[in-house]
Amino acid sequence: MQRWKHAPDRSNWGEFGADDQRGRMNLVDSNKVLQGVAEVRFGKTFCLSLPLDVPGGMTMNPRRMPAKTFSTLRDGKSAGAQGYCWSYLDEDETLTDVVCDEVLVMNTQYSTQWDSLAHMGSRFDADGDGHPEAVFYNGFRAGVDIFSSAEDKNAPTEWMRFPSPRAQALGIENLAEHGVQGRGVMIDLEHHIGRCREAVGYDRLMRILESDQVEIEVGDMVCIHTGFADTLLAMNRHPDLKQLHETGSGLDGNDSKLLNWIVDVRLACLLADNPAVELVVPRLMQPTPIRGPRLPLHEHCLFKNGIHLGELWHLTPLARWLRQHGRYRFLLTAPPLRLPGAVGSPATPIATV
Repeated sequence: MQRWKHAPDRSNWGEFGADDQRGRMNLVDSNKVLQGVAEVRFGKTFCLSLPLDVPGGMTMNPRRMPAKTFSTLRDGKSAGAQGYCWSYLDEDETLTDVVCDEVLVMNTQYSTQWDSLAHMGSRFDADGDGHPEAVFYNGFRAGVDIFSSAEDKNAPTEWMRFPSPRAQALGIENLAEHGVQGRGVMIDLEHHIGRCREAVGYDRLMRILESDQVEIEVGDMVCIHTGFADTLLAMNRHPDLKQLHETGSGLDGNDSKLLNWIVDVRLACLLADNPAVELVVPRLMQPTPIRGPRLPLHEHCLFKNGIHLGELWHLTPLARWLRQHGRYRFLLTAPPLRLPGAVGSPATPIATV
């Protein structure tokens, strides 16, 4: 049964079927994998992930918690003075095993990350009854398909009691199960703009693509290099917000021509080394604030068109190598965690050239 009577303007709901949960990643098929493999000539790899404890602290985003590890409880106790390590000597003095085990707690979107299609929806009148609902890509509903779980007061430890979102539809596992491997394409904004704050619209982007002779084809996974993550990494887990706010460009989510191009070129996903792919403009700085999204490119991609976003990828070493070798394409392998119900995931993408 179709979930909506009206789809948003400039959306592709139903393009891959009314129940589709993978969006434009459906375009990354076996042919796109082979195209990616064909770009491998040296067998050289690049890790495109920041260390997962970067940015460092919660200064950059007070809502997102950095990675914290705990030793696994054994018989109701932590490892104590032994740190992570356990010995089985107390069970059998003939055993020589020394075991390290741990628990990891972090926001799934703290560092290098994928946004699932459940990460952002919009208030939209999908039923056509004059009352907007909180809906997501392909009409999946908040409170029906995507919701926050109730706090578990019986959880054994404090950190396990936090309520967490649960995406019964559109969760990150759909991307993981599809597999993320295909042809990556680099757009090197930093080379043309430097590390200054600029919202890059359609006209500026087209000039950059023409200058670098970059062609984007159906199903390509497009990476936007601004230098932001490289600047952040150099801060050694002590982010300087003033400098970061002045560093790095991003796509102009308010440029309708750019948004149309993102859909019309039929790219599979958009990945960037900055925190949001688009350059976030505070509403107070907008000349005439109107009712609408704070993150228009997120709404356009995730909610309207099923285009996954990746943020805070570390692209600088790869971008510079590609430029030195007169290339812009590569094999990209970037699976998220297969974590059912998650709205995002840490990632350790690998580029192979």
